[in-house]
Amino acid sequence: MPTDTRVKICGLTMAQDVQAAAAAGATYVGFVFFEKSPRHLSPDAARALAIEVPPGIAKVALVVDASNAALDTLTGTVPLDMLQLHGHETPARVAEIRARYGLPVMKAIGIADKSDLAQIDTYAEVADQLLIDAKPPRGADRPGGNAAAFDWSLIAGRDWPLPWLLAGGLTPDNVAEAVTRTGARQVDVSSGVEQAPGRKDQDRIRAFIAAARA
Repeated sequence: MPTDTRVKICGLTMAQDVQAAAAAGATYVGFVFFEKSPRHLSPDAARALAIEVPPGIAKVALVVDASNAALDTLTGTVPLDMLQLHGHETPARVAEIRARYGLPVMKAIGIADKSDLAQIDTYAEVADQLLIDAKPPRGADRPGGNAAAFDWSLIAGRDWPLPWLLAGGLTPDNVAEAVTRTGARQVDVSSGVEQAPGRKDQDRIRAFIAAARA
């Protein structure tokens, strides 16, 4: 198992949690801009957090089917390093956003069974990174952050011609196994390091990063 696994801590809402993630060695910190999420931030609130992120840690904005107007406001307010598209954005829309804002784009792809894998190759042609996540359960009102995992054997031993992150139901207790079984070099967590929806647990953040790199 690689010891240089890169970790993204997503859904951060408080300065002390951003600091804990940075101190523990996170590669990315994520801020959510989706009103249905308990982790939702306004651009102004995210700016206050983002300007305190140490150099070398990528600041990622998670958006869901965002309009150009919303993205204009977001990118004009928050100092960002990457946009994470977590909605139903088409490959053409991904390419459009990437060109319009000049930022690397990470596209999230939900996986439930083998039939979902084909879209990975399609989006690999237009995105800078991919986030391979669990498809939200039927009736869910959020595209991610549902504490659900998918069958890791579906992607075991597979690789794509661009960096990708494993997400979905990861916790300090299972991330080492997930890395071993999938070969993931990058992992993403949000609810798995929380004490309550939208409230991070700093001990779990530290434990998760340590386990991912054990």
